[in-house]
Amino acid sequence: MIVAIDKNITVGSSNVDLGDVLTQRAREGLVELASKYFGKLTSGAVHFSREGHTFRCSISAQAGGLPLITGEDENKDAYAALGHALDRVAKQMQRLKRERRDDKPERTDKVMREVL
Repeated sequence: MIVAIDKNITVGSSNVDLGDVLTQRAREGLVELASKYFGKLTSGAVHFSREGHTFRCSISAQAGGLPLITGEDENKDAYAALGHALDRVAKQMQRLKRERRDDKPERTDKVMREVL
């Protein structure tokens, strides 16, 4: 299952040696989030950079026709930066899913104005 989705996810860095484990963890994290909230990931990118003593992880993901979702974090540990950035993306996906639910009740206190 992950092999087919791996083509849509790019993992890169500007000046950091990522290694196989961090690259695989980034791919699996994005696939897990997309399958949890929307089912399929259209495209995704994870980028790591080094800024002094800290790592910066930037994630951008798109599922279906939804807008681009981004998350970013800076931490002394690359794995922690990835985890926090994934948490930010997850929160945005959760909010988008909540907005698009069909069973969301209508507001009864909202008065609709007629357009003349």
